[in-house]
Amino acid sequence: MNMGKLFLLLGVIFIVIGLIWTFIGRLPGDISFKKGNFSFHFPIMTSIVVSIILTLIFYIIGRFR
Repeated sequence: MNMGKLFLLLGVIFIVIGLIWTFIGRLPGDISFKKGNFSFHFPIMTSIVVSIILTLIFYIIGRFR
C-alpha cells in the first residue's frame, strides 16, 4: 500500500470516528469531574464503543482481502 492510499484510509477512519463521537456523545460510564473552574472528562465508555466498532470494521475488511 503506498503512502497516498494509507493517508486516505487514515483520513476516512478519523472522519468516521469523529462522526461516531458526535452522535454518541457522553455515554453512561464516562468519567466526568467538575470542581470550581476545573472540569475533567474522560470518555472511557465512548472509547470502548469506538474500539469495538473499529475492530469490527477492520475484521470485515480483513475477511475480504
